[in-house]
Amino acid sequence: MPIQPFKMVFGWENDNGIGEMLIQQIIKGEKTATCAPKSEYSPEELQQTYEPVGHIVTLYDKHDQPRCNVKMIEVFETTFGNPDPRLVRGEGNGDNTAQFQADHRLAWQNLTEAGMELNDNTVLIVELFELVQA
Repeated sequence: MPIQPFKMVFGWENDNGIGEMLIQQIIKGEKTATCAPKSEYSPEELQQTYEPVGHIVTLYDKHDQPRCNVKMIEVFETTFGNPDPRLVRGEGNGDNTAQFQADHRLAWQNLTEAGMELNDNTVLIVELFELVQA
């Protein structure tokens, strides 16, 4: 698989297999979106998140191994309390907003323990993508 200039990483040390699970969901076409609280981005990181729109992005695992390529469709903001339906579907939750919120409260528990407030007004940065090469 040719490596593209834009890069996304799924997984981190001691992630209990979450990164690999997400990568497999992307490869199967089940996951077409990802998000993070806007407060977790520096201004430079935020700018870099918008740059790949319309381009191919190589997805890497936590061991810095390229796993697949996706095309970045759109990057936008939504709120945790009223998430855009494209995000909820893209995260594999169908139309179940409550399940999306429960999954992300659990996934972001370490952020809330570190002092990030997660509430209905928390702004999320959403990245929508489609698999182009597994």
